[in-house]
Amino acid sequence: MPYLELARHRLHYRIDGRDPTKPWLVFCNSLGTDLHMWDDQVDGLDENFRILRYDRRGHGLSTSPPPPFSMADLGEDLLRLLDHLGIERAHFCGLSIGGLLGQWLALNASSRFDSFVLCATAARIGTAQSWTERMKAVSANGLSPLLQGTLERWFTPDFAQQAADAVQACLATFQKTSVDGYIGCCAALAGADFQQSLSAISRPVLTISGSNDPVCPPTELEAIAANVADGRHVSLAGRHIVNIEAAQAFNEQIIRFLA
Repeated sequence: MPYLELARHRLHYRIDGRDPTKPWLVFCNSLGTDLHMWDDQVDGLDENFRILRYDRRGHGLSTSPPPPFSMADLGEDLLRLLDHLGIERAHFCGLSIGGLLGQWLALNASSRFDSFVLCATAARIGTAQSWTERMKAVSANGLSPLLQGTLERWFTPDFAQQAADAVQACLATFQKTSVDGYIGCCAALAGADFQQSLSAISRPVLTISGSNDPVCPPTELEAIAANVADGRHVSLAGRHIVNIEAAQAFNEQIIRFLA
């Protein structure tokens, strides 16, 4: 398995795609998941793109430096990975904290990206207080007490029943996430607020919401699309992990946008 060794941690990544001449598309996972959350996207898009997935620090097979982290820390990780792989330009797709990272990249490293797909995210997710409380709870009790609430936020009851194996795999990954990695990313979420900066994003942006997402409802994605220079929004059936719950429609929207 390929890794990028950094000074205090290492990043696990994976490359898919059948045609090396196709444009690069980078996927960034949500809090408490790993690169496998994008398996359905690889299956549907690998003929159109060269796909780079990676486990954010402290997630999946990537290790974690001591928390806290900032959004700049997470952004520099990805930029170092792109440099390591010799990728000069790419499209970017991120969900939840991955969507916040996309906003940071659009503001701080736009020359490296042609467009952004920001999913189930917001210009600010939650409050500093709510993330501080989450960090204290996880530090004291681990991630297991969050499992039921995570299930309810991530997937509709019908999908959780119909796709039980896929949903349980996501929850198993969540439970195995490094506590340091989770807390560190909560700190990055606590400090991330792009509400006053969206107008400076000049690259084309597609925002995708889950129509029944209790974490980042469609209004948050509509606001991003309305306030960037070139934005559009689409809402798909599902809750927070909309790329899994509405995988086919999600892939169709990406192909249409990036074409």
